Amino acid sequence: MTERVFLLALWIRVWHLSNAVLILVLSATGISLHFSDPALPLIEFSRAAQIHNIAGVLLAACYAFFVIANIVSGNWWQYVPKPPGILQRCLVQTRYYVWGIFRGDPHPYPPTPEVNFNALQAVIYWVMMYLVMPTLVLTGLIFLYPQFAPDQLFGLDGLLPIALLHTLAASTIVLFMLGHIYLGTTGHRVSTLFRMMITGWHEH
Repeated sequence: MTERVFLLALWIRVWHLSNAVLILVLSATGISLHFSDPALPLIEFSRAAQIHNIAGVLLAACYAFFVIANIVSGNWWQYVPKPPGILQRCLVQTRYYVWGIFRGDPHPYPPTPEVNFNALQAVIYWVMMYLVMPTLVLTGLIFLYPQFAPDQLFGLDGLLPIALLHTLAASTIVLFMLGHIYLGTTGHRVSTLFRMMITGWHEH
């Protein structure tokens, strides 16, 4: 028997979709800027740079909205791993994703309106949204306004460590996105969790 629980407010769904589209655009243009063969570019370099800059500013605005809306709505609490037994619950959830889900085992920690994320999700989402994402946004803005970069950093040209940090953060976001899409197929049906991001209702 399917149970439906309303989890996601409209602002979260709009932010999530906007964030996803911007990250896809930034991924395509970022790859074009870093790795494209001039003779066979994914997106032509100068156009990729222009689109990347615009999408980066929009992502920064989107992230600022996310932080403010989370504070105002109290949704920030969903991103805090809840004691006790965080490590044990993370291990149980990992075992479910690696093994139990393929045997048809029931979800060990189904979401509720009070606790949307299991412990593993909470830890990963907190790291992504409050460590990796601000690093990506801040380093990207420094690239957009290089006059604010230091002349030297760690004995290197000031922009080089920032470039490396930006690329590392971006690569982490892309890997997270791929894993996120895969886990989106693991609901009650393949389409269940994707439909939830449109309707706000979770089925389990």
